[in-house]
Amino acid sequence: MRLSGKTAIVTGGASGFGKGIVEAFLREGAHVMIADINGPAAADLAQSAGDAAHAQTVDVSNRASVQEMADAAFSRFCHVDILVNNAGVTHLPTPLDQVSEDDFDRVVNVNMKSVYLTAQAFVPHMKHRGTGAILNVASTAGVSPRPNLNWYNASKGWMITATRTMAVELAPSGVRVNALNPVAGDTPLLKSFMGEDTPEMRAKFLSTIPIGRFSTPEDMGNAALYLCSDEASMVTGVCMEIDGGRCI
Repeated sequence: MRLSGKTAIVTGGASGFGKGIVEAFLREGAHVMIADINGPAAADLAQSAGDAAHAQTVDVSNRASVQEMADAAFSRFCHVDILVNNAGVTHLPTPLDQVSEDDFDRVVNVNMKSVYLTAQAFVPHMKHRGTGAILNVASTAGVSPRPNLNWYNASKGWMITATRTMAVELAPSGVRVNALNPVAGDTPLLKSFMGEDTPEMRAKFLSTIPIGRFSTPEDMGNAALYLCSDEASMVTGVCMEIDGGRCI
């Protein structure tokens, strides 16, 4: 029960990597707000997970919606120990000069602006308490970019730099900030990364991962659990690859 007595918010927590993180946190004793733009999916997961799980509909790219999430968390939990910025989107594999402006704006707003908005909503609270853990879900795409995912790659590179600068600035206040860099996983976003989900395309992706499989929600949950627990009290500014050797 490594998170016993802790409270956590996981954005994009109703499916994929976020769901894996939610399940790991609940298993280890945390009370978790499952925050997702898909409100019914968040509610279904919370209902199946028991009294320690709470659903919240949120659009992480919208200031008012993020503030509503923060207000709901403070009302229910009184304090927030852990914030996981997991919600993210991509554009379909497309040459960089052909990505639509709408797709570009969506990637920037969901993958980047959301971290700014949640920081404004929760960092003052954590600084006041002198404790807190923030975990950003970046990607190997920000370390070793793939062609035709240029603006997604760039958003995850931004996330990695944001994690490090947040860690340096917030460390004196007792707030730790780390990131996870997963390789592609068998999640709802996989088809968007590949362009098409076929056995041939999967084999092509897997050939670049030395361990020979995709990241799983369970992999992400286990890594998130360590970085957000007191066991990692000396760990901040780390961007941990969960990639089976993809970035070596």
